[in-house]
Amino acid sequence: MSNTHMQLHPDFKQLSMIHPPINRFSIALIQPLMRLLLRQQRSDAALEVKRLKIDTAEGHRLPALLYTPKDVKTNGCLLFIHGGGFVFPAAPHHYALARLYAVHAGCRVLLIDYRLAPRHPFPAAPRDCFAAYRWLLDHAEVLGIDPAKIAVGGDSAGGTLSMVVTLMALEQHVPVPCAQLLTYPSVGNCGETESIRLYTDTPMCSSKDMAKYGRLYTPDPNADKLIYRSPIEAESLEGVPPTYIETAEFDCLRDGALLYAEKLRQAGIPVELHPTKGTVHGYDMALRSGIVQGLIRKRTAFLTNIFETH
Repeated sequence: MSNTHMQLHPDFKQLSMIHPPINRFSIALIQPLMRLLLRQQRSDAALEVKRLKIDTAEGHRLPALLYTPKDVKTNGCLLFIHGGGFVFPAAPHHYALARLYAVHAGCRVLLIDYRLAPRHPFPAAPRDCFAAYRWLLDHAEVLGIDPAKIAVGGDSAGGTLSMVVTLMALEQHVPVPCAQLLTYPSVGNCGETESIRLYTDTPMCSSKDMAKYGRLYTPDPNADKLIYRSPIEAESLEGVPPTYIETAEFDCLRDGALLYAEKLRQAGIPVELHPTKGTVHGYDMALRSGIVQGLIRKRTAFLTNIFETH
C-alpha cells in the first residue's frame, strides 16, 4: 500500500517518508554512530542514570543504563528492550521513553545494548536479553528491586525479545517476568495475514522490510529453538504474565500482534489491547504527539498497577 492510500493522523505525517536503509553497508555505518547516543545519556533533576556492564555466560560484557527516578514509588523494575529490526541500536526516542517510564511509573528501568545482526545474528540478541534479565534477578536485593516485580517490555523487535525472555524463563524454571509491555511488536511467523499482504511499501516498516531484516537476523533459522525467533509459535503460552499490547493501523505487524493477543486470551492470560488509528510502525518517534503522550500514560498506568498488585 502506498502512502497516498493511508489516512495518517497529522501527528505522524513526519514519519510518512521514512524508509530505513536495510543493507549491510548502511547498517555498518549507522550502528557505531547510533551507539554514541548511549554515551551521551546523563542524570538530571528527575532521575539518576547509571552506566553498567553486565557479564554474560558467553563471556562478553553487555552495556546497559539503569534509570532510577529521584521519586521512587515502587521496588519494581522494567527491563526495556529497544526495537530496530535486530540491526539498529537504540534511537533517541528509546532513551526518552526509558526516562518517561522511570519517572511516570516511579520505577527503575534497565535499558540494554544487546548485540546486533548482521555481525551477531540470531540467537545472540535473545541470549543477551535473557542474560540481562537473569542479572536483574541475581542483583535485585542490592538494586533495591523486588525480584517478583520485574517486567519486560519493548517495541517492535524489542517486543519479540521481551516475549522470548518470558519463554526462556518458563523453560529454565526461573521466576517469570510479572508483565509484558509490547508496543507494535513483531511476534514471529503468522503466515500471510491481511496486514502483511497489504502493507508492502509502508513507511518505517513494511512486509518487504521484514523480509530483509529476517535475512540479516536469521541466516541460519536452525541456530536455536524456533520459539526464540518466533514466540507466537510456542505450543503453550501457559504461565505468560499479564500483557499490554499496542498496534499501529498501517503496520504489516499489526495482525500478528492481534493474533498473539487472542492466543494469550485463549490461554487465560489477561491482555490489555490498544489498537491505534492513523498510525504507522514506530509512531513513538513522534513523542510530542498528544496521541503518543496519551499512550505513554496508559503504559505507565499498566506498569504502576502491575507493581502495586504483585
